[in-house]
Amino acid sequence: MNTQELAGQRALVTGATSGIGRAIARALAAAGAEVVVTGRRAELGAETVELIVADGGRATFEAADLGELAEVERLVQVAGDVGILINNAGFYPMVPTAALTPEVYQQVYDVNLRSAYFLTAAIAPRMSSGSAIVNTSSTGAQIGMPIAAGYSGSKAALESMTRSWAVEFGPAGIRVNAVCAGMIRTDKLLEMVPEEGFRQFSAPWPLGRAGTPEEIAEVTLFLASPRASFVTGAVIVADGGQTIS
Repeated sequence: MNTQELAGQRALVTGATSGIGRAIARALAAAGAEVVVTGRRAELGAETVELIVADGGRATFEAADLGELAEVERLVQVAGDVGILINNAGFYPMVPTAALTPEVYQQVYDVNLRSAYFLTAAIAPRMSSGSAIVNTSSTGAQIGMPIAAGYSGSKAALESMTRSWAVEFGPAGIRVNAVCAGMIRTDKLLEMVPEEGFRQFSAPWPLGRAGTPEEIAEVTLFLASPRASFVTGAVIVADGGQTIS
């Protein structure tokens, strides 16, 4: 593999201040891309940029709350022309259906779906042939999760839009795919699920463990790279076998 296969490319990664998004930003930068890191938390965004620069990569941080449509529109302007768009920003309150308030429900869809929709709507028409869009989905879109109906619905919609965009933008040479991530050991999820919970949930799966942000980043990097030049409209499941067990 060419370790600088993304040299000359500019990438925008949303939700890149921690977890999966940070790992994706680092992987793209390591492959030669200039990365625009975005998220709400400036301190964590600066940390992501520092990690990338320390590894010899190039990155800048742009603070943005993608739950606000005006912020989505501003981000489009400051990001400039990008050849790789990673729609990774996510908000996932884990509560029973009756406990999800209308305000929080709206926030879930604004962050998880609306931001991806309008970033893609603005950026895709400006992309050149060979560009790539990768959306971060979740196994919640494919299996029943009793305390995540709102979140799961947003990710199922994102997977559906992935297929529609692949058809819409394919004639221009733009590929659109999604990575369906299983249970991943992010700091945020570790705050919600105790260590014993990880072991219990993942024990019956074929690989018998949760994944890491870096493992999702590797799949994302592949889909963003020329190695996936004939792949579009796909939802690649990276879940250790959770959805087949």
